[in-house]
Amino acid sequence: TSLDDLDESTHATVFPDDPRTVRLSLDAGESVPEHDHPDTDVLFHVLSGSFEVTVGDETYAVETGDLLRFDGARSVSPAAVTDATALVVLAPQR
Repeated sequence: TSLDDLDESTHATVFPDDPRTVRLSLDAGESVPEHDHPDTDVLFHVLSGSFEVTVGDETYAVETGDLLRFDGARSVSPAAVTDATALVVLAPQR
């Protein structure tokens, strides 16, 4: 199975179990409301396009190939600058 085989939803589950892994696809100008992922470490890997990702009080401009890692207890809100896709891994903290 490849990422291209996943359904067309904004949040497509890649692996349902831990670490939970989803593909996030947003059209330019779309965003995900601020939220958090308590008790996890989050990896946000940009597969295509570019995002502005707000983590806590900081905003990061990331594009294809970039990777963000942060504590899931911090609030996050990704916004697509261009049509963009990211692989998001939510790994339980041990």
